[in-house]
Amino acid sequence: MAAHHRLLLLATCASFLGAFPAHATTTGGDENVHAPVDDAPNHEIAAMPHDEAISATQVSTDETEDEDGWTIAPRGRLQFDFGTVDAPDPLGRADGFDAEVRRARLGFQGQMPGGFGYKVEADFAGSSVELADAILTYEADGLIATIGHHNNFQGLEELTSSLNISMLERAAYTDAFGFERRLGTSLQFQSDAVLLQGGVFLDNINDLSTDNWSADGRVVYMPKSEAGQFHLGASVHYTDFEDDSSVRYRQRPFVHLTDERLVNTGQIDAAREFGFGLESAFISGPFHIVAEGFRQSVDRIEGVAGTTFHGAYGEIGYFLTKGDSRGYKGGKFDRIKPENPVGSGGIGAVQIVARYDYLDLNDADVVGGKQNAYGASLIWTPTSYTRLIASYNRLQYDDAVHPLPDGTTSYDVDAFGIRAQVDF
Repeated sequence: MAAHHRLLLLATCASFLGAFPAHATTTGGDENVHAPVDDAPNHEIAAMPHDEAISATQVSTDETEDEDGWTIAPRGRLQFDFGTVDAPDPLGRADGFDAEVRRARLGFQGQMPGGFGYKVEADFAGSSVELADAILTYEADGLIATIGHHNNFQGLEELTSSLNISMLERAAYTDAFGFERRLGTSLQFQSDAVLLQGGVFLDNINDLSTDNWSADGRVVYMPKSEAGQFHLGASVHYTDFEDDSSVRYRQRPFVHLTDERLVNTGQIDAAREFGFGLESAFISGPFHIVAEGFRQSVDRIEGVAGTTFHGAYGEIGYFLTKGDSRGYKGGKFDRIKPENPVGSGGIGAVQIVARYDYLDLNDADVVGGKQNAYGASLIWTPTSYTRLIASYNRLQYDDAVHPLPDGTTSYDVDAFGIRAQVDF
């Protein structure tokens, strides 16, 4: 491991060792940078007064607090998916019914005296346990510092918790372009309707043997008026790869139940990566609209032309139940809180969503394919912490990497999935 990587990893570990002295587990707590239990983001948890932080992150679990002001509370989520992918019969791929536990996360979070906060969460859904968030935060005068394993700042939907997205999976480009949590340090500052975010990161904690590093920044303007909540944002991303590196951009057909990717660049050599994204959204009562786009460029080895890929999506949604609206907080979408939840005389919140999604992985000598998706979802939110989503996508492929027997690389695929989720 490179020396600068070891230093940052050591600093992160030291931060967490300092976060758990013996007295932190005595009496007396509560919620991801994708965060449930009202999905209060890390910087908001650190910035809230103590009693507000509890209400923003607590459901049925009790926060424990000791006499010195230390708090600790459990947090978690469970998402169970089942669905099917229907591809052309001659293709013989990505087809059929399946089911999986999409996410099964458990962890804890809390506050420490002096403006510090912490959060640790692991995902047990796969064949091995993976670390999600592991952070230490500090807040002073509106400036939030974070160190540890957390999301960098690459757009509205990527930073919105998986608990609060409108489809089973996020926009195709977010996964295709490798948006993920990384080990690093970041700063965030919010003043009224302006949010500034930036950080320097290494790789995901499972890939720290490389010398790769990246820098990310995001600015959001989010005024609220009588008409509704507005959101305008932009983000930039830069990665410097170690020598003799390669990258691969690819994507599933909008369900995680299959490992087949019908758009895939394969491994391409890479020296540097630069991304730029734009984001916009508007929420007014039961209605919301959102659109994002991202441009990802790769500098290749000397003498080879660089490549540029694109992704974008647009979405509209409407609540069929009276008084319900999509949540928004801190530059990202927040959880839905039904006006009339189940258990209080109501049926919860019912929402319909329509979406178009585009991913282009063709450029220069790289033919990774194009994917156009036309999707719709029906979302039932019985309570603030339970949710059922049914999602359908019609995907149209050009230059798909898996041809039909006659050589055709343009064809359609249907994907349908249902998710049941609960969090605390």
